[in-house]
Amino acid sequence: MTPIVFFDIAGPDDKTLRDFYRNVFSWDISAQSKVHVSAESPLEGAIRRDPAEMRLYLGVDDVATVLEAVTANGGSIDADRFEVPGVVVLGLFRDPAGNPMGLVEMQDGAPKIP
Repeated sequence: MTPIVFFDIAGPDDKTLRDFYRNVFSWDISAQSKVHVSAESPLEGAIRRDPAEMRLYLGVDDVATVLEAVTANGGSIDADRFEVPGVVVLGLFRDPAGNPMGLVEMQDGAPKIP
């Protein structure tokens, strides 16, 4: 199996993106834009039939609260907090550069299942 070993998030203004992810998610980002965040292992994912898109999902305590921080820091909301019964609680957003991202509401270290 081939592991995911790196990710990058791009946009026309790297300072804006550094500030956004540092302010909204408390990410450790160096002056050289190196990002240090924790990740689940193994990392789960999905391949689906929809228009082409790649989205990272970030685990948070409260999707609604984080979406407020997203807009307050220059991002936009694609989908407010919503529940997929028996599966997960989600929210979808775009960072200031327009990169699509997602939120998963976590409870006791695992995705919250409504």
